[in-house]
Amino acid sequence: MTDTEAARARIGHNASPDLRSWLQRLAATGRLAVAREGVSLIDQLAAVSKKLELDRAVMFPRPGGHAIAVVANLFVDRNWVADSIGVPTEQLLSRFQQAARQPLPWTEVKEAAVQEVVHRDVDLLKLLPIPKHNEHDSGPYITAALLIARNPKTGIQNVSIHRCQVSGPDRIGVLLLPRHTHHYFRMAEQAGEALEIALVIGVHPACILASQAIAALDEDEMAIAGALLGAPVDMVKCRTNQVRVPAHAEIVIEGRILPKVREPEGPFGEFPQYYGARANREVIQVDAVTHRKHAIFHTIVGGGMEHLLLGEIPREATLLDHLQRSFPSVQDVRLTRGGTCRYHLVVKIDKRNDGEPKNIIMGAFGGHYDLKQVTVVDPDVDIDNPHEIEWAVATRFQADRDLVVVAGAQGSRLDPSSQAGISAKMGLDATKPVEADMMKFKRIHVKGLEELDLMSMLEQDSGTAFAKTMAGAAG
Repeated sequence: MTDTEAARARIGHNASPDLRSWLQRLAATGRLAVAREGVSLIDQLAAVSKKLELDRAVMFPRPGGHAIAVVANLFVDRNWVADSIGVPTEQLLSRFQQAARQPLPWTEVKEAAVQEVVHRDVDLLKLLPIPKHNEHDSGPYITAALLIARNPKTGIQNVSIHRCQVSGPDRIGVLLLPRHTHHYFRMAEQAGEALEIALVIGVHPACILASQAIAALDEDEMAIAGALLGAPVDMVKCRTNQVRVPAHAEIVIEGRILPKVREPEGPFGEFPQYYGARANREVIQVDAVTHRKHAIFHTIVGGGMEHLLLGEIPREATLLDHLQRSFPSVQDVRLTRGGTCRYHLVVKIDKRNDGEPKNIIMGAFGGHYDLKQVTVVDPDVDIDNPHEIEWAVATRFQADRDLVVVAGAQGSRLDPSSQAGISAKMGLDATKPVEADMMKFKRIHVKGLEELDLMSMLEQDSGTAFAKTMAGAAG
């Protein structure tokens, strides 16, 4: 068996890893619903997806009359994410950490399925089934595209996801937050040049996960995707620019982010469950669209579960790696659902020193500027259970002793409580004192609970048993 064949076996796909292989796996395991034909792209498609977001993926044949099908809800929980890269759920973060530490560079091919059909005369809404999601979104949005850009000086590529508003037949408004793509664009703009980019729609989940890694500048996320898959990702050169894109993709929009051009974009429903405001933002001029025959369009409903999960897992893995480099006592981390899988982090530690949690809190804030609240707990706390976390805060935290507050730090611009992205940070040390009396923080426990065979202890016919007991009591 070759390395590539072994990798395919590991992720549970017989075919080459792509979006279609993942959809086939979902269908084979009862996790894919198919909507009736002709569902409206305006609101209705998003409504169906939202209803199913905790249950099943959903495919929409001929949405709005388009020949191209749409798919949503590729993930509904952590188990699906782990399954997509062929590992048990408990190994999900360690697998991502390993891939980030040992990336596998991609290989270039000359021909690719994603270029079977080429359109140079582009009208996006006629060519592609692009939905409108939330009620007050400003129009149709491309939400699941990997935006691949090249460093104008070195040619090294960056992969990320941005909200992309269709604002004309061949024009897209794009929100560039102050990260790597924005850095590349500023380099190009200062030279008076456009930044060549590609929007890649419909790829294997490993590529989407890798795009969300908190990687260093000039670290190509497609190499992380290759490591997740266990084999290099095949990439092909775009038809109209120098950007390389995954050969297995369904659709590619080739274009340029224009220098010195800003146009209105937004509002758009974002992950904090609020709308990102309308403002003048960067603009993509589309030069071509290529796609597979019988292509599939992937969409992510803004602020939905898929949106949250895709941000959650890669960030957790990179934050865990970041913290464990300095703090060996860190065992695990979670970005909580209530904290939009971005703003609130829980860190589980095996504490050795009473000052350690505060250092870990400050280290976490340095790991990603989106973080707004960090709670540190002991190993006996289940960090997948919000009630356990709240219990730890309620019984092991004192605000005058265990609270860390940082004012005026960089935060998320999408947090409506921030002031243009300037945010306060809060850390909570909800751990037991190292030298505490053993019984003072001893959790209550009923002996034999875990070993108990409950069914053997209960009557099968509760109604009859109840009547018999009451009759005996009456007698």
